[in-house]
Amino acid sequence: MAGSKPASARGRLPAELTSFVGRRRELADTRRLLSSSRLLTLTGAGGVGKTRLALRMAAEVRRTFSDGVWFVELAALHDPALLGLTLAGALELSQVSADPTADLAEYLEDKHLLLVLDNCEQVADACAVLVSKLLAAAPQLRILATSRHVLGVEGEQVLAVQPLSTPPADAPDADVGQYESLVLFTDRVRAVVPEFEIDESNRAQVIEVCRQLDGVPLALELAAVWMRTLSLSQILERLEDRFRLLSGGRSAGPVRQQALDAAVTWSYDLCLPAERLLWERLSVFSGGFDLEGAEEVCSGDGIPRHDMLDLVAGLVNKSIITRTMATTHTVAWYDMLTTISQYGGLRLAEAGRTREFKLRHRDYYRALAAAWAEDSFGPGQADWFIRMRREHDNLRAALDFCLAEPGEGPAAVEIAAPLWNFWFAGFLREGHRYLTLAIGAAPEPTPARALGLWAGGYLAMFLGETDQLGPLLAECAELAERYDDDPLRARIAEVAGHALLYQGDLPGAITLLEEGLAGYRAVGDKLGEFDSLILLAATTFFLGDPRVEGFSQAAYELAASRGADSSKAYALWSVGLVQWRDHDRFDEATRSFREAIRLWQPLNDRTGIGFCMQALSWCAGSAAPDERAARLMGASRAVWRSSGAHVDETTPYSQFDDQTEQGIRAAVGDVAFDAAFAQGAAYSFEQAVALALGEERESAAKPGLAGRLTRREHEIAVLLGEGLSNREIAARLVISQRTAETHVDHILSKLGFASRAQVGRWVAEHPER
Repeated sequence: MAGSKPASARGRLPAELTSFVGRRRELADTRRLLSSSRLLTLTGAGGVGKTRLALRMAAEVRRTFSDGVWFVELAALHDPALLGLTLAGALELSQVSADPTADLAEYLEDKHLLLVLDNCEQVADACAVLVSKLLAAAPQLRILATSRHVLGVEGEQVLAVQPLSTPPADAPDADVGQYESLVLFTDRVRAVVPEFEIDESNRAQVIEVCRQLDGVPLALELAAVWMRTLSLSQILERLEDRFRLLSGGRSAGPVRQQALDAAVTWSYDLCLPAERLLWERLSVFSGGFDLEGAEEVCSGDGIPRHDMLDLVAGLVNKSIITRTMATTHTVAWYDMLTTISQYGGLRLAEAGRTREFKLRHRDYYRALAAAWAEDSFGPGQADWFIRMRREHDNLRAALDFCLAEPGEGPAAVEIAAPLWNFWFAGFLREGHRYLTLAIGAAPEPTPARALGLWAGGYLAMFLGETDQLGPLLAECAELAERYDDDPLRARIAEVAGHALLYQGDLPGAITLLEEGLAGYRAVGDKLGEFDSLILLAATTFFLGDPRVEGFSQAAYELAASRGADSSKAYALWSVGLVQWRDHDRFDEATRSFREAIRLWQPLNDRTGIGFCMQALSWCAGSAAPDERAARLMGASRAVWRSSGAHVDETTPYSQFDDQTEQGIRAAVGDVAFDAAFAQGAAYSFEQAVALALGEERESAAKPGLAGRLTRREHEIAVLLGEGLSNREIAARLVISQRTAETHVDHILSKLGFASRAQVGRWVAEHPER
């Protein structure tokens, strides 16, 4: 494999839930091809084991890649436009622009990592384009893809994954351990019949089952589960019947595809009639479902609602669906393999009922979005956030259906708009995209459109798309007057005040935020009231206005009274600011900030954690202006970068950063500050959080830079060191000023610096770089 860098714990690989059998030759071939090629595609029919092989290979080589191995599941993705955002999310790169491919290329250009793209076939063209661009931009990037057909990218190596080895027809006394299909079948049968053994009485039948199923792993696993209720001879009889039916119904296809078809079809035939109906209807879900979703979308017309639990249990027992363990904040979650779901979808289409159940799926998620808006500011707030993250693929599927179906634009708005704070907590760019498309597809002036305009403006503000905010709010205000909508008037005042806060007009922000607060209280909107209190606390804090303590305490008491953990964390942030700034209680402030971070951790709310990381750096910079405080400042920048929000770039926040930086520089010197800041800015999200919570491991505290510069960026960094402006750099290098500005932004981001002067000092201190 390329490179010999030290191992890294970074990356994302799902755990293997069952034992891995055989594949020694394929693993060796995969390792060899991946070492000589930067793109390897594992191809083969559904169920042949491409994903398991890719996962095992990735696990074996993960120590080779200093920036980790990252697994990206694409089976639930059907909109090619979301491919870049999906990859960015998987790589924990949330701060992306309207061109996520360019952001990914920029992020990966100096990374030494392996990207595993699983189930590329339904977005194959988009994958091919994206992969080509990323490989061209990132010389140390390697990609391992699985797909039912090749991607067609220049330089692509292809390995066709074959079925597991099976005994030939003339080997009735075959050694079980010699053939992978026999080992796998035996292993999976023992999961349901622990005492099962292959002996002289059943050897020939087991071999015949494996031969009939051509060694296709998924087919063998489906057959094995029936050993709970059928004998080997009964399984063989049904398989033979199924092959006769298949060969008589269509032209002969590849044997392994017939084998999979046979296993899936006779599994379908052996299900109870109601189980078959449920299997078909569950195919409209994307990325899984819970019992409530199955009941709402699939019950009725042959499936009594009170039978749903037993039917789901029956499909679990037959390995048609799999169950994920529940956690403190979740209920049980179920999923179907892509091949199984696609089979159910074909059956549903044959019955002419696909649209009917996609509409029911849409209605369920529209209702879920409304319930989120109604109930998520309460004791189940943490559960709601985790639930909606788990339902993310289904929300996408419902929105994609609405946007592709004529006349369904209003429904798209009704799903996307109430989720504004869900998008805010981790999917800013995606939420903004969906709201933009939904608003465009629902031009009629309705209350739903008005909320969509407000939500779209809110997300645009956090993304730094300030030019969009004014027009969206203006139309929203017109509709608020048309419908005499007081809650909407309060929302408009709040977001307008919020925008003024970020622009640095603090007195103007207070006026509008107080107007919003009064409006929310008049209509009984507790979440709006809380948000306004938090924003007023922030604004008065930046102004040095003594009312900050009252606003902070009121926000804390409101969140606590509602039992809303995520909101309580924001209140703790504002309380911590008061404890530090007005009372010099550094220890208490640190505890408040850390408690807030711990409340946000299970929700993965990176925007919230960004606020507290930044506040901790301010607190540390005034209490103990040392290198750790500088590292906190850098780590704060890393978290903001991960969140996707641009809050740290707004006037009042950046001014506090500047003051803190000046204090630390005065205490430790420029060289020490720059080194510590760059080290923190290079942290992963997990490392940054560990630093904030005082749980950082000693091994993480090694000097380092945020990233290597490209040749052009280094050239521009040198010119920055000479004190040239962007215009002068553009003239010197014969490039556009806009291009020069973009390069400067990338340099600041990579090095984790906040000013051009820091770059100049870094260049002077590191001429060898």
